[in-house]
Formats: sequence, structure tokens, C-alpha cells
Amino acid sequence: MTSPEVSFVDDVFDFTDSEDADAPFPPTYMVVRFASSLQPRAIAWLVDKVRGPRSHGGAELLVRRQHTEPGEGVILHVSASCRKLLELAEDMELKKRDQAGLMREFLFAHLRDFVGEKGSREDLLTTAERQLIVRHELDNIRALSEDPSIPGYPNFRMYEGQSIVQVMMHRALITAMYPLHDEESLKRLSTKWYYSKVQPIEDIRLYFGEAVALYFKFLDFYTIKLLLPLAIVGVLQMVLSTYETLPFFCICNVIAVTVFLEVWRRRSNESAFQWGTIGMTSLDEPRPNFHGTMMRDTVTGRLLPQFPRRTTSIRMYCVSLPIVVVCLFLAFLVMLASFYAEERLTQLAKDPESGVTSLTVMLPSVVYSILVYIVNLYYRQLATYLTEWENHRTQSQFERHRVIKLVAFEFVNTFMALFYIAFVYQDMDMLRYQLATMLIILQVVNNAQEAVLPLVMRCLSKVPSPPRVPESSSVRTVSSAGDGGGSGLRYRGLTRASTNELYPGVPEVLQGIPELEPDDPRQRQALAEGAMDVYEGTYDDYLEVFIQFGYVFLFSAVYPQAALWALLNNLMESRVDAFKLCRLFQRPLARRVKDTGAWQRAFEAVGAMSIMTNCGLLCVSPPMRRLAPDLSPTQWVLRWVAVEHLLMGVRYVLHQAIPDKPEWVRVALAKLNYQSKQALRKERALKRRMSSRRSPKKPLD
Repeated sequence: MTSPEVSFVDDVFDFTDSEDADAPFPPTYMVVRFASSLQPRAIAWLVDKVRGPRSHGGAELLVRRQHTEPGEGVILHVSASCRKLLELAEDMELKKRDQAGLMREFLFAHLRDFVGEKGSREDLLTTAERQLIVRHELDNIRALSEDPSIPGYPNFRMYEGQSIVQVMMHRALITAMYPLHDEESLKRLSTKWYYSKVQPIEDIRLYFGEAVALYFKFLDFYTIKLLLPLAIVGVLQMVLSTYETLPFFCICNVIAVTVFLEVWRRRSNESAFQWGTIGMTSLDEPRPNFHGTMMRDTVTGRLLPQFPRRTTSIRMYCVSLPIVVVCLFLAFLVMLASFYAEERLTQLAKDPESGVTSLTVMLPSVVYSILVYIVNLYYRQLATYLTEWENHRTQSQFERHRVIKLVAFEFVNTFMALFYIAFVYQDMDMLRYQLATMLIILQVVNNAQEAVLPLVMRCLSKVPSPPRVPESSSVRTVSSAGDGGGSGLRYRGLTRASTNELYPGVPEVLQGIPELEPDDPRQRQALAEGAMDVYEGTYDDYLEVFIQFGYVFLFSAVYPQAALWALLNNLMESRVDAFKLCRLFQRPLARRVKDTGAWQRAFEAVGAMSIMTNCGLLCVSPPMRRLAPDLSPTQWVLRWVAVEHLLMGVRYVLHQAIPDKPEWVRVALAKLNYQSKQALRKERALKRRMSSRRSPKKPLD
């Protein structure tokens, strides 16, 4: 007998997802652009994989070809039917809110629990989730044993289980992959985003995904809950201008930082629970570039690539770590060389006969800044290569270890010079001037560079004109066999002569791929958005906030007004970031995250370090030393060491006292765990009853 859930699903999808000639091609969820020199048979081979059944290593997705002029790279539009998206959502273990308001794992057979009797299945998945699902399926088209290389490229070898799409992107055979903007949804979001006093976090999540939404939630929380009160206190400290109150201001700062980071951890866990990402673990789906021997997974029972964790750890600690340490040491030596050269030139400039001018004295700083910029670019490539070589299983693990490498290098390049000024030169006026320059001038320049410059460059550049498809009276639209249907498809039952006449310049092997209608607006949109810059993720945005965080709190004893300038910058920064995401960049692929990852640890490390640096700055400050003339130098230092240890102890107590998850989240997770156990118990009991009914009864003696 058919269960009510299965009957409901069959009724919902009856005739709606069948291969109908009149059914329109669904929205484009991913655009794939190939190199113009790529051999057509390689494209046709990949399309067969994309459209092929999953039982044979395919993805069962829908594909349409965009008209391009001869010599241009082939452009494909990839989509999927609603039913297929829901089935894949279950495979990816996406969590959705059911009719009872609980966030739980989506099950296709229990569709009614999520949409209700009259609910729309079209609204169950957001556009960001649909794009994520399609990209996930494309990335998980893996090479089989009969796929030793890409057709036409015998030197581009592949091993079994390797992601074909990632190989083609690495070899520059695929030049771009990006989702398209939903212009109506983007217009509504941007209008609300630009002018609203409160960040529309939920709308951002629905359109851009959890990673982008979490960044803006962190930026908003950091600006309002931490910078705003500390900016007020900093202004009061500036007005009072007394060194007697400065230690209390620094103590308030370091305690506020600790409380802020602990409360933020709770807030991020709240969001992760509400968004259904709190259960993400190292057992999640492997990332596309993860490679290993294809074996049956002991947890899920699925055939997945397996790689020893021990080998990853050996690569991390025996190869990557020494290389990173050497790079950090070299960066430190370059900084010292710059200071030494500047100091020597300053001494020479005092002699009029030396010929050294004030402009010459600035030369080491200019050369050092240029060198740091260039080295950062190469180090970023090195960090990415090393992290890729370490072969981490999940995307979150990969991002965490990559961020740690990059942040360590950025920290040395950004803050070591300030530490040198503070504790070697002990020149507080120079340190104060450097901090003011960084927080006022450079942040304004960065915002202009992020938003104004790309906008000007975009206005000066020419947007590609829309493609023109030759009209033909012999064209009629029919359903393409085995492709899920779609209107506006070129008829495939033509002879070779007629197809060549219909598609001049199109290789015959590609003429079996259905083509979009000539007037389909997605063709112009794909070209226009393909010319936009690629949004590389939230790393640069977090890095900007991280560096600002260091300026404000590592040296608050010297420059209490830093929080005020950071506050003013962030009020503008949130709008600048919103503008560049909505207008200047391609739509980023949604990423599901449960927290800020390595950034949480990075901010906590700076928070702990700020206790030491501020105590050290107060200790070496001459005005503070004059407040206790009766103490010997040793007693003075020991007093500040005691204060530093006391504050470290307070930080540890706060860390232990404030739980990571709110009570209601812990209760909700416990309920979900209990319900899962109950469901598993019922399933086992049902299996036992079914097996007892099938087993033959023993005859009585």
C-alpha cells in the first residue's frame, strides 16, 4: 500500500516535471564558459556527464547552449527541475523549517511536513540554495576508471574520483563559472539595504547565502555593540586628557573585547541554529578538490574519496609550518632593514653636505610598502597552494587553515612595525601619528578603492553587445530527448546539411545541445555579468575588519580616539560592501557556514595580545612612570606584570563563565537529538514487525 507521504509527493509533481515541449527552461542557476580554443568533443563529453544519469556518474541536470559568434568560447546555462532540486537537497542534508517551526533535515518523502497541504514547493528552496545545489552537483561529477584523461587532451591526466569540473578549471579549459543575479530580488534587497538603519540580515542570507550574511551580522554587531560605547568612552578620555584615568580606560577596553567575543560566539551559534548550519562537522560532504582513494565511507556507506588524516597532519606540521615560519621571519627581517635604512638616512640628512634630502629619507618606507604589497600577492598564492596540497577534507577545514596562514603573514607585515616603534623606539608620538594615519586616511582610501574606482572603471569599459542568432523559417521547437523538456529548443531531427546551415560555425558535435531562444534575456545577462569582477569571498572583508580591530585595541593606551574613527569608517563600510556586492561584482556562490571559523580565533588572539601590549605601553610611557616616582624600575615593571596576569585571569574566567550556546539553543538541539533517536527506534521496531510477518511460523509439536 502506498504511504500518504509518497502519494502526496506524486500528486504534487504529477505532470509538472515531465518532459513537455511547452514547459519553459527553468531559471539558469549556473553559467559555464569554456575557453575559445577548447576542442568541441571535450565540451560534448562534459555535457553528456552533466545530463547523464547519476548511476553512470552523471548529474542529471538540464543544459542549454547560448549562441556565440565563431571564435568565441562556448557558454552553457545549467539548471534543474524542481523535483530534482528537492531530491538533491535531501542528498546534501539541507535543513529546512517544517510546518511546526522546527529546523530539521529535509526529506523528499516528507514534503508535506515542509510545505503543508497547499504550500508551494517552488518557495521551499531559496535561489541561493538552488545555485549551491547545482554547483555542488557539477563539482561532484567525478572521473571514472574509464576516464583517464579529458578527451582531446591526453596529457591532462585524471585519477578515479577526481572532480572533472575542477580539473578543467585548473587547466583553464573552463574560464568562468558563476550564477546569475535575480534582478527583481536584487533591486528589492539593495533598496532596503542601502537606506535601512538595520542590516537586513535574513534578506542577505536568502540572496547571498550564510557566509555573506554572517559577515555583515558580525560587522554590524562589532560596530554597534563594541565600537559605539568605546568611542564614547574614548572621546571622554580625550576631553579629560588625564593620565590617571588612562589605565581604567584600557582595562575597560580589554574586558569589553573579551565579553564582545564571547557574546558574539553565542550570537553566531544562534544564527547557525536558525539557519540550519549548526550541525556541520568534519564528516560533511568532501570539497571538490579533495582527492584520495575511492572507498566505501564507514559512516555514510557512500563511495567517497578517502585520504589518511595522518598524512595531512604530517604535511601541515613538517612542511607547511616550517615554510610559513621562514616567510614570517623573512618579513620581519625586511621590516628591520627598512627601519635601519630609514634611521641611517635620517642621520645623514642632518649633515647638509651629505646630499640626503627629506624625500630621500622617505624612500625606505615607500620601497617597503611596495615590497609588502607585491610579496603579499605571492604569499597568498603560496598559502593557497600549501593548503591545497595538505588535502583537507571539507571546505570549512580548507578555509580555516588557509586563513591562519594568511592572517599570520598579514599580522607581521601590518603590526610588527608598530610594535617596533612602541617598544624599541618607545616613541609614542610617532606611534600615535601612525595609528591616526592608518585609521583616518587609509580607511577612506580603501573605501574609495573598493567602490568608486571599480565603478569608474566599469563606466569606462564597454559592455559586450547581446548575441544575435540568425533567424530561420525552418526552426521549430520540440522537446529534447532525455533532457527534461524546455521551450525554445532548436529541432534536432534535421539532416546534417540542414543543421550545418542552421548553425553556421557550430561544430556538429555541439549541435545536439539545445539552444536558448534568440530573445532570451539571459544571454545578454550572462555576457554582462561575465565581464564583472569576481567576488573572491569574505576573506578580504574580514581581513579589513581584523586589521582595524588590531589598530583600535592593541594600542588603545596610546590612541583612545581610535574607536571613534573605526566607528565612523564602519558606518560607511557596511554600505560600501553592500554596494559592491549588489552592483560591482558577479553574484557570489552561496556558502553554508556555521561560524566565522578561523577569524574567531584570530580576533581572540588579538584580544589576548591587547592585554599584554596595553600593559606594556602603559609601563614604558614616561607620563605614567611619573605617577609613581617612589617605585624602582623593577617594582614598576613587576606591578604591570601583575596587572597583566590579573587581566588574563579575568579573561579566562569570562571565557569559562559565558556558555557558547544560549539555553534555548541547547534545549532545541537536545529535542532534535531525542526526536531522531525516537524515529530510529520506531524504524527498527517496524522492521522487526515486518520481518516477523515474513518469517514462516514453526509447526507446533
